[in-house]
Amino acid sequence: MPQIHVLPDLLVNKIAAGEVIERPASVVKELIENSLDAGAKRIEITIEQGGRKLIRVADDGGGMDVDDLALAVQPHATSKITREEDLFGIRTMGFRGEALPSIGAVSQLRIVSRQPSSDAAHEIRVTADRIELVTAASGPVGTTVEIRELFFNVPARQKFLRTPQTEMGHITEQLARIALVYPQIEFRLTHNGRPVHQLRPAGSVRERIADFFGKEMSDSLLEVARDERGLKIHGYVGRPSDSRSSARWQYFFLNGRYIRDRFVGHAVREAYRGLMEAHRYPVVFLALELPPDSVDVNVHPTKIEVRWRDSNMLYSQILSVIRDRFLNTDLTPGLMAVRSPQIADPTGEFSGDLLDTGTTAATGTDSEAEQRHREIRDSIADFFKRNPRPVSPGFGEPPAIRSEYGAASPIAAYQPVGAV
Repeated sequence: MPQIHVLPDLLVNKIAAGEVIERPASVVKELIENSLDAGAKRIEITIEQGGRKLIRVADDGGGMDVDDLALAVQPHATSKITREEDLFGIRTMGFRGEALPSIGAVSQLRIVSRQPSSDAAHEIRVTADRIELVTAASGPVGTTVEIRELFFNVPARQKFLRTPQTEMGHITEQLARIALVYPQIEFRLTHNGRPVHQLRPAGSVRERIADFFGKEMSDSLLEVARDERGLKIHGYVGRPSDSRSSARWQYFFLNGRYIRDRFVGHAVREAYRGLMEAHRYPVVFLALELPPDSVDVNVHPTKIEVRWRDSNMLYSQILSVIRDRFLNTDLTPGLMAVRSPQIADPTGEFSGDLLDTGTTAATGTDSEAEQRHREIRDSIADFFKRNPRPVSPGFGEPPAIRSEYGAASPIAAYQPVGAV
């Protein structure tokens, strides 16, 4: 009798849920991303007991017909890709077809959907391995996904959930990671019947930053922008004097998706080198746009890690766009020059350049361009000497590399606006 056998579908989906669905915030993330892919302009998130009791995400997107609704809860069923080549041109938030089957395997799932051309809505229910037939229902145009009793059949995972307040903090953080880069979308988040966030469509990312972190912080940020070599950079960075005690105030986005990346994080740190204390962290909101074939997002089911085809170019562009902004900005009055640690340049020599945002231009001892290029060259050489790239051709970062800062701390659900 063979010892190897094919696992049943429920067990397969539970295994997948272990990676995709870590906690209620993971469910919220996956459902909001589905809503964005459906073209939603308004998304409502309703939470009860931190997501243990209820998670409901309703949107006004394109909806699904009867056939698509039945397929949506099947493993690896998706409308986002059809061929292998599509993996190198992904422009949607989701594409793996794992979220809904994984959620249904560990909860009581109900989906109601209606297309604009349809006179009626339809619904489907899933509980563990029991999938009911699609039936007629009432509902507005769009899709509503309702999850009850999350992890009811996975006691170990349910046991390790934190308090409702803590889980709500993680949910609020996930909303911020999406809403910050989609200011044109309206979001509404409620917890136990109480409104937590009511985000109306904003005219800019700066306005959306103010919604989450307060107008005082938003107004103090410096705008950065660049469009060179196929890489578009746009964002807002804090002054060195406004640094924080943790990296929770750093948000990096790639093609509309929140990411954590060591190359991006280190480039930002290098841009601030010598301008703030080593144990402090800058406030940064940075959005990157690259052609889909220049980056691999199919690294992890959560799609939070990526690999770059040209990590050197990415690193140098981020470093230089922030440094250029600082060189053309009057930073904090009385900012003293700080001698940077000795770093190796490409020739193997060591230097300890004096980084002073105002002294060089004022005295004329060196041109701004020469100073900037020297700093960028030394920083890149230092980073890649300590973090050698893989010898194999293709994308520049192995999947094992993670952010040097780890996961960002969640925004407290009821934290006072602008609190440090």
